Formats: sequence, structure tokens, C-alpha cells
Amino acid sequence: METNFKLKIIDKTQIPETEPKRQYYFIEIAKEYIKQLSAIKGSPMTFHVSTFGCQMNARDSEKLVGILEQIGYEEVDTEEADFVIYNTCTVRENANNKVYGRLGYLNGFQKKNPLMMIGLCGCMMQEPTVVEKIKQSYRFVNLIFGTHNIYKFAELITTAIENSFSDLAKKKGSSMTIDIWEDTDKIVEDLPIERKYFFKSGVNIMFGCNNFCSYCIVPYVRGRERSREPKDIIREIEKLVADGVVEVMLLGQNVNSYGKNLDNPISFAALLQEIEKIDGLERIRFMTSHPKDLSDELIEVMKNSKKICKHLHLPLQSGSSRILKIMNRHYDKERYLELVEKIRTAVPDIALTTDIIVGFPGETEEDFEETMDVVRKVGYDSAFTFIYSKRTGTPAASMENQIPEDVVKVRFDRLLKEVQKTATKKAEALTGNIEKVLVESVNEQDEHLVTGRLSNNSVVHLTGTADLIGKIIDVKLTECKGFYYIGEEVK
Repeated sequence: METNFKLKIIDKTQIPETEPKRQYYFIEIAKEYIKQLSAIKGSPMTFHVSTFGCQMNARDSEKLVGILEQIGYEEVDTEEADFVIYNTCTVRENANNKVYGRLGYLNGFQKKNPLMMIGLCGCMMQEPTVVEKIKQSYRFVNLIFGTHNIYKFAELITTAIENSFSDLAKKKGSSMTIDIWEDTDKIVEDLPIERKYFFKSGVNIMFGCNNFCSYCIVPYVRGRERSREPKDIIREIEKLVADGVVEVMLLGQNVNSYGKNLDNPISFAALLQEIEKIDGLERIRFMTSHPKDLSDELIEVMKNSKKICKHLHLPLQSGSSRILKIMNRHYDKERYLELVEKIRTAVPDIALTTDIIVGFPGETEEDFEETMDVVRKVGYDSAFTFIYSKRTGTPAASMENQIPEDVVKVRFDRLLKEVQKTATKKAEALTGNIEKVLVESVNEQDEHLVTGRLSNNSVVHLTGTADLIGKIIDVKLTECKGFYYIGEEVK
């Protein structure tokens, strides 16, 4: 491969000021650059996107992939690609350390490939200390941007290519392009996106969070709540359905507060009713629901819906009202249990899942027993359980009375056993039933099996072939394996 190449820089005239026209302008320029680089390489330029963290990040990565494919890159499964981008998570500090470790690994590939670029985006990049560390210790990174300006990706990668491969960049002695925004109120629609699945899709209905739970970094890195207009959400879902999607997952840090900041406010429940009217859409999921904003109106809509899945993720975090107040959760144990009773009364067959933190600063044995009490009373279908770890930048990180590791570990194991016991009991109750299953994939361990999900989000494995993927079929649940089922198609 030629190593002393020159990139022919394209003059930019009449750059559109409005979005998304501006980004489509830069997509065309980036296409020309990728053609030049492919000619130098002698084969197509390749890319690899690695996603860390939540479903919001997974959806953002689909947007990155869509733009990269539009400008001419080809996706590969290996990090030995011409452009590697990490879409980072920063909910826990060990997630940051993973990224640093993998950057060193990428540097080895970059030294062998003069055309390789490395990009970093996502929540981790919203932390000034992180960006400063990368500038000082990882000078080989080419592009850094955050969560607020992901819509500018075509423009940013165009600049990064110019900065990395032009003579001007070499004279400056720097090839790092950095564009971090502290916040934004902007939402840009109608940009390219490449979905991971043809039959289901995430759909952002809002961005950011206003809750400022004392252990959580999300509001600081995702910004304040911004809701999309209902017409834009409906239009997107209608396009998805026309393209074969049968299930959507509505995404937001707190979907229950959707619509409050719009010029014409609308509730999340009212949005769901509009989405339900879309012909061809079979299933509606959503996450995450904050208990403090879960309304009677929403419960009533879920009760009467034919399309909303029988699953609600309702994070508890702690069963102690005292700890919940310190966490800044704005509900107590009694309010949470009342909500659960309302939901179960309205939708008796609903599956409830949750998040629980063990070992939050100041948590006593009595506080922990309150959590265990809620777990027993609710009987969760499953739970994501976490050992509390300090998150720099959050109020909880500087709180006194941090709990010793050995105490937390014992509590965590006790909680896990209790959750598993109640979850297994709940799952066993469905054995023998005939349920609707959306088939999602060929089983990774056995090519003669396919894997799908019930409305309640439980996993089912059954004999079948790839032609079933994307179809909703009747399945008899013949055996419960604790957290998944073995089933057989009912024809």
C-alpha cells in the first residue's frame, strides 16, 4: 500500500445551514474521500463499530453504521478495519477502563495500517477529564465527539479524514478532531440508519434525563430531557412497518416523562394510543419507566392495549424509603408497592422486571432487608442486580459510610438467590401454555433450533429454521429451564 499519499481536498461551497441538508452535503464529500482512499488501498475501505452500554447507545450505533455505509465504507467483524469507532458508556468507571485497554490494542493495528482511523463517541466523551486523558495519552485517536452532536457524524468524519490525511494536518502535527457539546436542544430527523434487525427496531422518543439520581452520571452526559414530536415518531414507525418491522422498542431514559417539554405537551400514554393505531405493527415495547412518573392513565392504556407487550421494566434500586430519598428517586417503598398492585390488578399476566443496587452508601442491614421484602412481595420475573460502585462526578461518590466490600458481596448473593427463586416460580407457571413467540434468530449453540421471545420478554428455544425469523408463531412451552423455555411450534 502506498504510504506517502496525498488526499485531494474538496473545496466546500454553499454549505447548507439547515439540517439534515447540511449532513447530506457532507455525506457526498465524504464519499469522494472514501473513493480516493479505496483507490490508494486497492480495495474497499472497511469499518467496525463497537457498542458499549444501553439500548440508547445501540440505537445510536445504528445511525453511525447507516452513515458509514452511505459514504462507502464496508462493515467487517474485526477491529483490524480502516475505521474503528467505539460508542462508549460511562455508567460505571470500569467501562472507561475497558475502553482505555482496547485503545492500546487498536494502536498496534494503526501502526501497521497508515489509512486506519480511530473514533470515540458516546457518554464517556462527555467527561472533560476523559477527553483530556485521551489528548495526553492516546494521541493516535483521530475523532472524538459526544452524545449531543451525533447527528453531525458525516460532517465530523469528513473533517477527521481531512485532518488525518491532508498535508496541512501533517504540518500542524495533529490529526485529532474533537467536537464536544455541553448540551443541546436540537433533534435532527431523517438521517441514514442501518438497522441490526429487519423485523424489530428501537425508536428514540426522547433524549436526556432530568432526574439526577445521586448515583447516576446519565443527566450529566446525556443532557436534559428533549422529546421528539409525535408526528416524527409516528412517521418513523410507519416507515419501519412498511419495511417489515413488527415490533418496536420505544426508548428514553424516562419514557414516562415524554412530551412534557414540547410546545404542545402530550403524555406518554397518549403517544402509545397513537402508535397502537399503526396498521401492521404487532408489538410495542418501551423502556425505561421511572416509578415516580408512572401514571394511572398509562396503566389504563396498557390494560386496554392489544399491542403493548406484557412486560414492564420498573427500576426499584432499593426497597428502603430512607435510601430511596438519599438516591433522589422521588418515591418510597409504599408508593412503589402501590404501583405494582395497580399494574397487576389492571394487567394480571404482566411480567415485571427491575434494577436493584446493593451496597449504596449508608445502607444498613435493615435497609437491605427492606429491599428483600419488596423482592418477595413483588415476585419479579427477573432483575438486574448491581453492586454499588463509586461513580466520579455523582453526589453518591463523595458520601460517607461507603459499605465494605465483604458485606456488600454477602448481601448481593442473598439478593440474587431470592430473585432467582421468585423468577423460577413465575416462569414455571407458564409451562404447558401455548403462547405467541416472535422468532429472532437461529440458536447460537444448535443450528437446528431457533430462538424467540414471548410478549413478556422471556426467551424460548424451539426446533425451526431461519425462514421463521421475523414471524410471530404459536408455540407450546413444553419445559421451563429457569430463565428460558423449550417449546414446539403449534401449526
